[in-house]
Amino acid sequence: MSIAFASTDDLAEKTVSFIEIGPGLYAYTAEGDPNSGVIIGDDAVMVVDAQATPAMAQRLIAQIRTVTDKPIRYVTLTHYHAVRVLGASAFGAEQILASARCRAMIHERGQEDWASELARFPRLFQAAETVPGLTWPTLTFDTRLTVYLGRRRIDLIHLGRAHTAGDIVVCVPDAGVMFSGDIVEYRSACYCGDGHFADWGTTLDAIGTFRPGALVPGRGDALVGTDMVAAAIATTRDFLDSIYRPAAAVAARGGTLQEAFVSVRAACDPKFQDYAIYEHCLPFNVARAFDEALGMDTPRIWTAERDHALWAALSAP
Repeated sequence: MSIAFASTDDLAEKTVSFIEIGPGLYAYTAEGDPNSGVIIGDDAVMVVDAQATPAMAQRLIAQIRTVTDKPIRYVTLTHYHAVRVLGASAFGAEQILASARCRAMIHERGQEDWASELARFPRLFQAAETVPGLTWPTLTFDTRLTVYLGRRRIDLIHLGRAHTAGDIVVCVPDAGVMFSGDIVEYRSACYCGDGHFADWGTTLDAIGTFRPGALVPGRGDALVGTDMVAAAIATTRDFLDSIYRPAAAVAARGGTLQEAFVSVRAACDPKFQDYAIYEHCLPFNVARAFDEALGMDTPRIWTAERDHALWAALSAP
């Protein structure tokens, strides 16, 4: 019997948490499902990552309204993936902020990514019919943008390629808090299918130089305290190395993708098999690591058809 494709059989609802991690700063988490962040300033609110559909974004809005009635003026996208961006229309924000590279990637592969992600993990796209179309950032930047919510300063920074080519982090200097998107994860597999293994570690180093007192990762619990943040960064690095090194070794000796998959699983299962979305990510992670090891700098575009073909080739027992 073949294994169910990706996360199509993951139907259990997750318990949502809405936790204050600094003054006016909140983490919206759900047991390994995609996280969002909330930043409350003097006169307005910024949301970091918009959830997958407007209907799902309304749940986040309901949580926001338990702590403030200030207008949600900005939605910031840490990267282009559909599960992060397609709920943006629900907020009625004046501006949707992202890196210039993120916007370019929406143009290049946003439609394909939407179809791919929906087929992989339908539970994360509840009321998918409420999505009006692709989300387009209205204000972009190359490396850094500073936004003020009254006196509260927020820095949006592209530190380098990692989970995608257009990732950004969101920093709130007055509180020492960072929102990392999927550059950092906590007890969740990194999805590396659109990643850049050679650069990701350097980007993690750059995050470390900020020494955040709290950090909201892309998935998993909010990280409070410099020790917990540092540990999550270290575990994320170990996960990436444990994917790439075995895959690259197989590629270097002229081995096959199937052989790389077996080698990566042997390295990763003992450490990470209980992490959220581990089995979901593994075939896509190995395929990208293998491609990068063979010299492919730009990740190939994932389509629903390519997804199923790869899953059938690598995931059947």
